[in-house]
Amino acid sequence: MRKTICTAVAMLVAAVTAPAAATAAPAYKCASSTHDIDDSSYDGPWPDNWTITVKACAARSGGAVYAYAEVRWEGASFYPVDDPTIFDGAKLRVQIKQSRQGTDPVVAERDFPGLEARLEDSTSSGKRSGTYRSATISHRAGGAALGDAVLFLDWHGDGRGYGRHDFTASPTV
Repeated sequence: MRKTICTAVAMLVAAVTAPAAATAAPAYKCASSTHDIDDSSYDGPWPDNWTITVKACAARSGGAVYAYAEVRWEGASFYPVDDPTIFDGAKLRVQIKQSRQGTDPVVAERDFPGLEARLEDSTSSGKRSGTYRSATISHRAGGAALGDAVLFLDWHGDGRGYGRHDFTASPTV
């Protein structure tokens, strides 16, 4: 009996003093897609399309789903250096959607408006390229879910307001 109690106490002490296992970061699943987007405010002779790639990522940890998006671009270089008048607005919307048959309903979303100044920035030679990564959003989601991203661009002077550009959603998690 005494040996059993000593063994039980030793096991309890070992369990209490053992270092806690490090919490692993959730494993993200991502999908990327690319669009050539026309500058609808420009009608001149120079090439004006922007090549924009958006990578939407999602991960699950326990009952929570996490999502973020990353935007990469190559813009037209005929604009003046650091031209703040290319866009009237630009924002990235990151969404978490419940994955189901038919249309996937949005369960969480957040807009990231910090994209406009970065798109309008250039090198001293007028080259416009860059990357923007959103913050991570999260939502308690049961069942399958996915991350999605929508890019909204409002070209300066075209009078059309924000144009919506949908990209490929992440795989389900």
